[in-house]
Amino acid sequence: METANAALARPERFRVTGGARLVGDVRVTGAKNSVLKLMAAALLAPGVTTLSEVPDILDVSIMSELLRRLGCEVERDREAATLVITVPEKIHHRADYDLVRRMRASIAVLGPLLARTGEADVALPGGDAIGSRPLDFHIAGLLKLGATIENEHGFIVAKAKRLTGATIWLDFPSVGATENLLMAAVLADGRTEIDNAAREPEIVDLCQMLQSMGAQIEGAGTSTLIIHGVEGLRPVSHSTVSDRIVAGTWAMAATMTLGDVTVHNADASHLEIALDKLVTAGATVDRTGDGFRVMMDRRPTAVDAVTLPYPGFPTDLLPMSLALNAVATGTSMVTENVYESRFSFVNELARLGADIRTDGHHAVVRGRPLLSGAPVTTPDIRAGAGLVIAGLVAEGETVVSEIHHIDRGYPKFDEQLCALGAVVVREDDPQVTFD
Repeated sequence: METANAALARPERFRVTGGARLVGDVRVTGAKNSVLKLMAAALLAPGVTTLSEVPDILDVSIMSELLRRLGCEVERDREAATLVITVPEKIHHRADYDLVRRMRASIAVLGPLLARTGEADVALPGGDAIGSRPLDFHIAGLLKLGATIENEHGFIVAKAKRLTGATIWLDFPSVGATENLLMAAVLADGRTEIDNAAREPEIVDLCQMLQSMGAQIEGAGTSTLIIHGVEGLRPVSHSTVSDRIVAGTWAMAATMTLGDVTVHNADASHLEIALDKLVTAGATVDRTGDGFRVMMDRRPTAVDAVTLPYPGFPTDLLPMSLALNAVATGTSMVTENVYESRFSFVNELARLGADIRTDGHHAVVRGRPLLSGAPVTTPDIRAGAGLVIAGLVAEGETVVSEIHHIDRGYPKFDEQLCALGAVVVREDDPQVTFD
């Protein structure tokens, strides 16, 4: 886990020079929100699983170390964007806090460990500061599958000699709960039905990998998943679905900077509402053979946005939407319906001169022609990307600290921005000390 340790040991920041117009081509790799769950799914089958289109991000390093501690061998080829996971016949069942606290997606090992070993000790997770994301849905579903679950010394301790199929209703279409219950159910006895399941493309990607492994799953991409448990699964090779959030970030950045950017290895159908918002703002969006092209020749028009579970407007693109509206003509209202603390970074955006007023889960944004560079701090992955892009349309320099958050979700973000014409410098972030 050299990359993860290095990022934590040597704080870095971005120095962003405003005024750049993004022009050129950029390629998106596999989705962060999928690859981490695919890595967890590999635990379900002894043998060698190979994942391709693996993004070069910090979270993959953290999850790789977690799998190693569970007894797996993990080999990563960053240049080829592949990951080879060798899973032994017997795996450990404890996921320690020092890793889980760095990345909430670590909770995805709960279902596979319980299904494979009959027990799982997983530390209560940490992750981004975007609001409480309780594990109630995960726990309630696993209880219905026959598990016993206790909270002991900061760990979720789950046990089940053999999981049994059940009908599970999710009060909210939680992505994490859907994934955990899906991975637990594929090795359970009998039939499991998950109603009000999440429908995100990353869920479909996980279903496709599990089906290749021999799982029997119906309804991928719909709100009802039906799983017929099987005795065992086999390892496979699988290509990770492209990252729609990274692709959407590039689309927003092209619009804000009056740019012309072609995004490759992206599925425009996964971003229909977000891209339609950009068209409303004045951009031209054309689908290409392997992605889409976004062109903008005037200051954007303000557009309202309301985040909802897929296929609604993605909550992960809300920071970019706020940044876009901050430099748009007119006034917009942006509503967050998924994470109650998603607006926590608004004060940082306001430091750049954005005129934003929040009230509960609503934000009113009054656009202005130009922002003003200032030092800002990144609170989470998507807010960090939004602040960097806001810096591109700010006068002067914007210094963005705590960029290890951005590195968790955006592969070589600074290098890709520079290739499109931006001026972004990665540098050490001096520690503040007091005598």
